[in-house]
Amino acid sequence: MNKFFTLILSLFLSASMYSQINEIGVFVGGSNFVGDVGSTSYIAPNKLAYGALYKWNQTTRLAYRISLMHTKLSANDAESNDLGRKSRQDRFDTKLTEASAGIEFNFFDFDLYRAGRQFTPYIYTGISYASYKGDLTHNIPVGTSISGIPTIANRTIQENYSNTSFAIPFNVGVKTTLNSRFILALEVGARYTFTDDLDSSAPLKLVDRSVRPVTVNNISFGNLNNNDWYLFTGATLTYTFGQKPCYCAD
Repeated sequence: MNKFFTLILSLFLSASMYSQINEIGVFVGGSNFVGDVGSTSYIAPNKLAYGALYKWNQTTRLAYRISLMHTKLSANDAESNDLGRKSRQDRFDTKLTEASAGIEFNFFDFDLYRAGRQFTPYIYTGISYASYKGDLTHNIPVGTSISGIPTIANRTIQENYSNTSFAIPFNVGVKTTLNSRFILALEVGARYTFTDDLDSSAPLKLVDRSVRPVTVNNISFGNLNNNDWYLFTGATLTYTFGQKPCYCAD
């Protein structure tokens, strides 16, 4: 994970030495999970998310962007409007760190050397790589078949898990210059992952701790045909530096 981010950062920083304007800054906001556990709302941040980002503005419309984000994804069926989830009462918490690289496109010209306030909507996409580690509490109702044997009482399955996954980011936002050096942006960024186990709902080895530590295999729940999503909602503040870019008039 760290080697991946360091490599991308080195490539972008080496390229930024050649006459383009740079931005470096921070992201602060919230995150939420969309999957087989918890609320079905798409934009409902419930945990703190923060990170750092760097941009290399190639033109007034196009910028290359990298970021490193950290958050805890948390979901609880008790907070869902779905009656089936409410009765199930599953919950999980996952610490997640993400490195992302891609292209940001401005709908309007965003010329930092033009006098006056600059404003534009923008979109961002690319590729993300996430490392996550979490724990799940899954309730198994009486009568559920485990390895072909129906349970005779309600049981609680707990699991600690960790994994990595690639994801495709989709960000939309608006940004404006505060002065000649600082840029403020508000954005929502969704991540479509290539996994269904951010909440550990995919078939994995779990541990039943309701009576004694017993390994239980092939427990799964939710819709296994849909992969998980997570979202970042918040603000970025970046500082601009570097030489006058080549796309500006003399």
